[in-house]
Amino acid sequence: MSIHMQREIESLKRRILALSAEVESDLRAAVQAVEDRNPKLAQEVINGETRTNSMEVDVEEECLKILALYQPVAADLRYIIAVLKINQDLERIGDLAVHIAERSLTLCEQPRLDIPFRIGLMADKTRKQLKKVLDAFVNQREDEARAVCVGDGEIDDLNHEIVAQVKAAILERPALIDTFLYIMSIARHLERIGDHTTNIAEDLIYLIEGRIVRHTAEVSDKIRKADGVRP
Repeated sequence: MSIHMQREIESLKRRILALSAEVESDLRAAVQAVEDRNPKLAQEVINGETRTNSMEVDVEEECLKILALYQPVAADLRYIIAVLKINQDLERIGDLAVHIAERSLTLCEQPRLDIPFRIGLMADKTRKQLKKVLDAFVNQREDEARAVCVGDGEIDDLNHEIVAQVKAAILERPALIDTFLYIMSIARHLERIGDHTTNIAEDLIYLIEGRIVRHTAEVSDKIRKADGVRP
């Protein structure tokens, strides 16, 4: 690796890590805005979307510049490709955090509901999954990336549970249908964040091992085993 390309890749690492930190912070704030019914915090997340989008564009432009100028190969090429894909997933997570913040603003105007939806638990698991995969990326931990792939099933299960609870609540209290649908929407956004987090984990496995595991039986079998189902 030339010294110039090494400097460019180090700069790229700093950019993608900065974006990771920004997105993680946005998700944490968006969820807190829902839990605390805090419209000011929700608005801060919404206002920060432009900054996150700009950081995502900067990372992509840096990747394309390195590809064009240095034509990297082997591990360096894998790194650039992985960062390009991770960058896209981080941007989508940032968008979904904004959507959650927008739903929070609306919920702040609705009556507080004393119904045992497990949004808080689902949000906590989603945040932890994102933190785990970003830490795995920083430390190049393939085992932690695989653990994230397995853990996505728990988030999916919670989403299904919340959807069922919301449907039952709508039948019991149809006058609050709008509020219930916003809660269901937040759960759906959290589930999508879990999917993007899993994408990042799979891209990290590709970066470390040079193998594409998305849509393979390997990851599916691990998830089924974690759920107690034989492959």
